[in-house]
Amino acid sequence: MTEQVPERPSGWLVGRIRGVPVYVAPSWVIIALLITLMFAPTVGYHIPEIEGGKYGVSFTYAVLLYVSVLIHELGHAFTAMRFGIPVTRITLQLLGGVTEMSRESNSPKREFAIAGAGPALSLVLGVAAWGAIQLLGGDPGGLDGATAAGNPDDSVRMRIVLELLDALMYANIAVGLFNLLPGLPLDGGIMLRSALWGASGHANRATISAGHIGRVLAVVVFFIPIGLDVAAGRDPDVISVVWGGLLGGFIWFGATASLRSAQIREKLPSLGARTMARRALPVETGLPLAEALRRAGAFGATGLVVVDATGEPVGLVNEAAVVATPEQRRPWVAVETLARRLEPGLRVSADLTGEALIRYLDATPATEYLVVEADGSVVGVLATADVRRAVEA
Repeated sequence: MTEQVPERPSGWLVGRIRGVPVYVAPSWVIIALLITLMFAPTVGYHIPEIEGGKYGVSFTYAVLLYVSVLIHELGHAFTAMRFGIPVTRITLQLLGGVTEMSRESNSPKREFAIAGAGPALSLVLGVAAWGAIQLLGGDPGGLDGATAAGNPDDSVRMRIVLELLDALMYANIAVGLFNLLPGLPLDGGIMLRSALWGASGHANRATISAGHIGRVLAVVVFFIPIGLDVAAGRDPDVISVVWGGLLGGFIWFGATASLRSAQIREKLPSLGARTMARRALPVETGLPLAEALRRAGAFGATGLVVVDATGEPVGLVNEAAVVATPEQRRPWVAVETLARRLEPGLRVSADLTGEALIRYLDATPATEYLVVEADGSVVGVLATADVRRAVEA
């Protein structure tokens, strides 16, 4: 799976491949333990001679499975790098991996290729495992009789290799096909989004459509393990419900996040520093808070800007601090004690709009900003809370 994520990495750094750091999330321990416990009985059934060694073989499978996931993610990473898109890192997580890029592709064809590279490699690995099984003599259980007259140790080792190849074959084919399902956040959902983007010319609307399809797919995936149990004449067990919930929940929350992000982007063009700025009242240092609020009410202002003796803005009064100040104390509190010093990053150009405005605010986190014209004249005060409400409405 691919995504654009500038967040701080979490997990253990296990190495770098072509300069790309590879992390393993702590959740890998959980899934490795589950795989070891779940796969061990199968190994023990097919190769009873190894007894307790079945857990070692099963753990080896868990490691190889994560290597397969890494190869899947490298397909995304190398394709993105080929198109000139820097890759920030690869993270192997509970239910797969994430390839994080510094920016999104600006072409639907390139995005389609980047998304499709991962599942393609998984399917290639699955076919390669199948080919290796054929070269080595067939299914894992087919060697015990054929090699009984030979070296028993060689027979066991060969059956272990075949057991691992057999499991990897099914796992990689399943991963490849699962990721091709047409719903965000799966690779198939990104490929669908790319196709819709190319057909319509609207990337954001394509994301919204693929997100809705992803949520429908999540419900279907949740019921698939349960449906398979019913079709086989069995009562659905806990494992079926848990796996359905994990996979369906993963798709649902990922699709919802993509959908929400696209809906926010739809609103971004209407956001502007000038239009969202609150009317501001300049107040001099030393003025009691109560008097400043009285003047603001009379002036119709909802923002307070502290100015020096020359009238130059030097601070922005924090709204939350004002609200937290008891009314009986306000006549005795100087307004500048509730203000943040006006640093360069807190001056916002009145012409900033959309994503440029959001990026600027993210670069210098604050609760209030001073909105100014190109000549430095004050337009008003921009409150982060107002921007958040406009985005989330």
